[in-house]
Amino acid sequence: MIRRIKKLLGRYKNYEQILITPYRSYATPHHLYLSGRVLDNAPLKIKQKQNFFKTVKNTYKQFDSFEIPEAEIELRLPNGQKFSTQTNGEGYFVFDKQLKENLAEYCNEEGWLQFELYYKGELYPKTNLIADPFEGELLVPDEKAEFGVISDIDDTILHTGVTSFLKWRLLKNSLFTNAYKRIPLKGAAELYQKLAIGLQETSRNPMFYLSNSPWNLYEYLKLFLDHNQFPKGPILLRNLRGPFDSTLKPEKPHKQRQIINILESYPHLKFILIGDSGEHDASIYTDIAAQFPNRILCIYLRSVQHKKQMQRVKGIIDNFETTPVLMVNTSEEAEEHARENGYII
Repeated sequence: MIRRIKKLLGRYKNYEQILITPYRSYATPHHLYLSGRVLDNAPLKIKQKQNFFKTVKNTYKQFDSFEIPEAEIELRLPNGQKFSTQTNGEGYFVFDKQLKENLAEYCNEEGWLQFELYYKGELYPKTNLIADPFEGELLVPDEKAEFGVISDIDDTILHTGVTSFLKWRLLKNSLFTNAYKRIPLKGAAELYQKLAIGLQETSRNPMFYLSNSPWNLYEYLKLFLDHNQFPKGPILLRNLRGPFDSTLKPEKPHKQRQIINILESYPHLKFILIGDSGEHDASIYTDIAAQFPNRILCIYLRSVQHKKQMQRVKGIIDNFETTPVLMVNTSEEAEEHARENGYII
């Protein structure tokens, strides 16, 4: 509480601990884009066996963040290159660099590039540098990939209740349920594993995960995906806009902007889009397919139990002929379609 009051008064500068969280992102052989955040917070510790009150405490900690603005961060790549940047007022940083060297040469067998981040700001006598260096990873898709997969998270692979009345089920699931106890939609992990392999013997097809959840829930969602054995892929969330945020609001929705960025990053690659019929995935995905008519192999939309939403979605997809759109009730239906169309074995 004392730290919070000092922060509001602009007198909070003697940081107790430095935590750099790089987000899983993606790159091309000659262009990297990675982001993350620098906080004066202890690392989040979500345990498989913890009581309700500990879960609520973890949730509170994810949103009660102490950002470190104007912090200098250094990025070091395996090839010896170094880059520096500073965090913004909310503690976020971005590295967006064009490179001459081929990053793919430094990736592991699954296409992940390991990198290091160093905090270069002032360290006070009692400041705890939680790690030195902080480690992260970027995906550089294999040139032998057959296609990519871009998937929504909410109500597509993880039941959130986003269509529930007043969003009460969404709040309960996202804020008051342990990540280890969240149950993925049946068969989703197995389907994604098969799509990642495609017709090959190794997992070369890149997976991208989208959500309208804020970056505050990054560690939570990363833990859920890893624990339930979904293929590893970049996790793309969004910034929370506060009531006094004076920056321009983006013209396009978060998901639409992210999908376009991915498509433009890999112009040689075609994609499968996976979402749900609960909110706006149907309109966003069909708009993307119309804009990039030769790039989208198919669209899978999971059905949700919401009559009005289902009627709206059917009105969008019934006369859409640019690319196949399949409304599915189970993962098995999507898997059968993928197998019939030669996407998986």
